[in-house]
Amino acid sequence: MSLVKLHRQAVVAAFQFLTRIPVPVEVPFERPVLTRSIAYFPLAGAAIGLCLAAASWALPHVLPPWPSAIVLLAVWIGLSGGLHLDGWMDTADGVLSHRSRERMLEIMKDSRVGAMGVIAAVLLLLLKSSLIAWLMGGEYSGHVAIPTILVMSAVWSRAWMGVAIAGWKPARPNEGIGRLFHSVKLVYALIAVVLAFVISFTSLMINNINLIEAMLIAGAGCILTLLTGGVMSVWLNRKLGGLTGDTYGAMNEAVELAMLAAVVIWAY
Repeated sequence: MSLVKLHRQAVVAAFQFLTRIPVPVEVPFERPVLTRSIAYFPLAGAAIGLCLAAASWALPHVLPPWPSAIVLLAVWIGLSGGLHLDGWMDTADGVLSHRSRERMLEIMKDSRVGAMGVIAAVLLLLLKSSLIAWLMGGEYSGHVAIPTILVMSAVWSRAWMGVAIAGWKPARPNEGIGRLFHSVKLVYALIAVVLAFVISFTSLMINNINLIEAMLIAGAGCILTLLTGGVMSVWLNRKLGGLTGDTYGAMNEAVELAMLAAVVIWAY
């Protein structure tokens, strides 16, 4: 198989793996394709971000801020099929159980959701929806438009998943997602970071942000992502002896939340 064809399949795989956006092309979900797909995770994030951007423009015309925020968050979750939220809940169930490493991993594999997972999900959704409601409520006066904020949140959170997959060993290398993404090259994660920066920068420029400021804001998004994702990766790696598919989803949620919170804190 040619390298070009592998990368084309990797782009499709990134969309099919991370989103529920229909891409009617069959690709083999095998290691050569999936390990390359992490380079294109930000493209899947950009597609989600553009859908959210459109919704954030349309919803305030028919609904007040809080209902708009809740509907937007529902769309956000639906576009990924709840994949990352499920990882957030499973990670909370396992890590916050304070059991042995092996028992934590067993809990995370259980399809049932425990009390800590429910509590973590409720708090996450409340916080996300409240931040979105504040941004959409007329008090936000920042010059970075809300659609751009949503695009950056969706792009950087997915870029970080690629970094985490390449940068830390899987806790269960022969099971689940760890088996499919085994031995990912760091260069693919670096491509994902560069792509996320380019998408963020382009979105900011479209938003009429000047060149220097667009570079600074895109760079700030990168730094915030590395700090949030890095701290979580180190902590989860120590707790679990590696990372799992659930922890990748949890970190995606955490980076999205950090992006929204940072904008609100900065603008408040």
